[in-house]
Amino acid sequence: LAREVPLSEIKGIRERVDPGLELEAFVHGAMCMSFSGRCVISNYMTGRDANRGECAQPCRWEYHLVEAQRPGEVFTLTQEEKGAYFFNSNDLRMIDAIPQMMDAGITSLKIEGRAKSAYYVACVTAAYRRAIDFAWEHPGEPLPAAILAETEKISHRPYSHGFYFGGEPGQTLDRSHYARGYELVAVCQGREDGLVTLRERNRFFRGQEVDILQPGREPFTATLDELYNEDGEAIQVAPHAEMVVRWKTDLPVEAGAYLRVKKEPRSE
Repeated sequence: LAREVPLSEIKGIRERVDPGLELEAFVHGAMCMSFSGRCVISNYMTGRDANRGECAQPCRWEYHLVEAQRPGEVFTLTQEEKGAYFFNSNDLRMIDAIPQMMDAGITSLKIEGRAKSAYYVACVTAAYRRAIDFAWEHPGEPLPAAILAETEKISHRPYSHGFYFGGEPGQTLDRSHYARGYELVAVCQGREDGLVTLRERNRFFRGQEVDILQPGREPFTATLDELYNEDGEAIQVAPHAEMVVRWKTDLPVEAGAYLRVKKEPRSE
């Protein structure tokens, strides 16, 4: 279903179609500044077709104004001191409204994944899986803050409920950058003899606290107490991207686990 369809209309659709017909709705990710599927700016400016999953998201770029009768005169548009981003829609997040989506008769939830990292997809899908399970097992109870917090650990713009409750997604006009509350620092390659093998993504340090996301269990925190390089030498810091690091730990960290650290808030 199109992202512009509110839950009230989805419920009406559910009541009028064959019960065996599954309804899929978009629940998380970037919102198009145009009606879904109607924007051709990316295709025109970059040759990348939004209807084929290749949108370059030029709606996120900063623009200036040129009036047709005055070619060559560029007018700077300023919403805030950093400029104006008047096409910049907020992102969609419906993880705290899963029960309402179930009640509307939605059977499949679609999460943005094209051009996203494996970490982004793993983090968001795991959070929604937990949210769906919680809604089934604890009807009427609010979503635990820990599940909602997982959606803050990936790159995103300010969140909204989109059009689902009759409003609009809203816009962030003064900036276009992503919020990044956490940074991915390493991916677990496996473990042997009490040593976890990590492949570095960003610099991390001995003694640093990390948040660990891995398949099949809830995220948990740990401290990097003992780190070694490939030669078995103790190290204080892993300074190079793609560096192989051994971490001595008895914690159940398995291949495919993501290690991330909380970032300091970005100053405006």
